[in-house]
Amino acid sequence: MQKLNSFSAGVRDGVSIGLGYLSVSFAFGIMGVGSGLSILEVVMVSMMNVTSAGQLAALPILASLGSVIELILTQVVINARYALMSISLSQRLAPDVGTKERMLVGFVNTDEVFAVATGKGMMLGKMYLFGLIIPPFIGWTMGTLLGAVLGNVLPVILTNALGIALYAMFIAIVIPEGRSDRRTAFCILVSAALSCAFFFVPILKRIPSGFTVIIIAVAVSAFFAALYPIKEEEVTGDA
Repeated sequence: MQKLNSFSAGVRDGVSIGLGYLSVSFAFGIMGVGSGLSILEVVMVSMMNVTSAGQLAALPILASLGSVIELILTQVVINARYALMSISLSQRLAPDVGTKERMLVGFVNTDEVFAVATGKGMMLGKMYLFGLIIPPFIGWTMGTLLGAVLGNVLPVILTNALGIALYAMFIAIVIPEGRSDRRTAFCILVSAALSCAFFFVPILKRIPSGFTVIIIAVAVSAFFAALYPIKEEEVTGDA
């Protein structure tokens, strides 16, 4: 199989991802400072995670001084997909990509990076991978820093508007899938209903937000895995 190992080609592919992350992480920076974290703390969260869903779920736990166990379990449940994505991507890595390089790539193996890398249809060398992950990491970190700093300067009405950008991104991801697949739409509705229940029902509202995410994610995943099991032909692509 042909090998792609150009650093400049990786940078070209990664720049567009980095620019997209700049705007999304800008919103996270605003939300982080608004939740009571310092600018340094918010930036460190982004530098050490690079995961929008995980960071968004971590904010209320950090702001309320939740337990470490709650924080760890939340991140494991939300970010479990990255382990599967990394295993899949590892099948495309060239022999010269050692353990240390694989760990670095896995650290920034986001949904978009994974999609671009696996879409190349060839073996990937470490120089291409480094070029691919650097722009997204810089974009995510710099966007968070700008949002955290400017969040204290911009008018409140503007920061509130920018703060919903992160939620808008998730909506933009799930709505098209929900419109094209009734099973996905049903899953979205059940998840939303459970979220509302944990927010409005007095007894359920006492459960910390981190454990709420864990309970809903595990319960809905298990329920729909049993209700709509994926058939083998759907995985292999056979008719």
